[in-house]
Amino acid sequence: MDNGATREEEAQDVMNQKPSEREAERMQAHREELVERIARALRADGTAQPLQGLHLYRHSFPLEQVYSVVEPSLCVVVQGSKEFLLGESRYRYDPFHYLLVTVDLPYVGQVLEASKERPFLSLRLDLAPTLVGEVMLEAGHTSMRDHAEVRAIAVSPVDGHLLDAMVRVARLLDAPDEAPVLLPLITREIIYRLLVGEQGARLRHLAILGGYTPSIARAIERLRRDFDQPLRIEQLARELGMSVSGLHHHFKAVTAMNPSQFQKRLRLLEARRLMLGEDLDAASAAYRVGYRDASHFNREYKSLFGVPPMRDVQRLREAALAIAGQ
Repeated sequence: MDNGATREEEAQDVMNQKPSEREAERMQAHREELVERIARALRADGTAQPLQGLHLYRHSFPLEQVYSVVEPSLCVVVQGSKEFLLGESRYRYDPFHYLLVTVDLPYVGQVLEASKERPFLSLRLDLAPTLVGEVMLEAGHTSMRDHAEVRAIAVSPVDGHLLDAMVRVARLLDAPDEAPVLLPLITREIIYRLLVGEQGARLRHLAILGGYTPSIARAIERLRRDFDQPLRIEQLARELGMSVSGLHHHFKAVTAMNPSQFQKRLRLLEARRLMLGEDLDAASAAYRVGYRDASHFNREYKSLFGVPPMRDVQRLREAALAIAGQ
């Protein structure tokens, strides 16, 4: 009798809750489920790609700034917080905010909140421009209010619909046989939720064939492909049907860098990868990424990373060994 009364009281309490209270409780339950599922899928610090287009991250302590390149994607932190630096702008996100990136960008990232008891946990879902375009057409979101350039990165609050979809993505970690069928469907739903959310205009610029942003996307593609070749800005502007000053202006509006800064960042990141991953010396790495003057390479490397190339590589290797020994 008492148990029945208790269940009835609990049910009545739920019914008496305001919709906003029920939604807040549901979202908190979803966040807790995301933490549990990602922690179970990635039990040690590092990264993993358990499903096509889905990347998981775990860190048990705050990290120094990490330099890398991120592709168009949705980034969601489920525990802890992280900051992206792009030019002079900072973008901090946490379990209550997502980060949206709409073009390939070299960036500086830093995990701010993490501990062994509460490790930083996050996931990143790739967003293919062609898929975004398909969902746009199906949803009737093909028009743009204007054709101006749009910064290719932003942070916005996570709403209940988006969080619900991300939980269903995380559940597929325990159902790999279902993932090939269900993950593409949920990804389309996530794209739709983003399109109708406050970053919809930004996402539409990922696929829309109008305005300046697609031209800048083509410029980014060219720079990523030919980063080790001399940058001929006049030729690139002509191929894009833009003036040199227009290319500089719109490129910086989208990426927070001008084309030469963008190329330099790509070159230095690749040189760092070559020295770490292929054990190249600084001069060989510099030549591989397009530098013809080793001293020029050393100056630019130190300007970006704070120390000369080989000292930086030694520091990174020592840090990796220290982490492995913990």
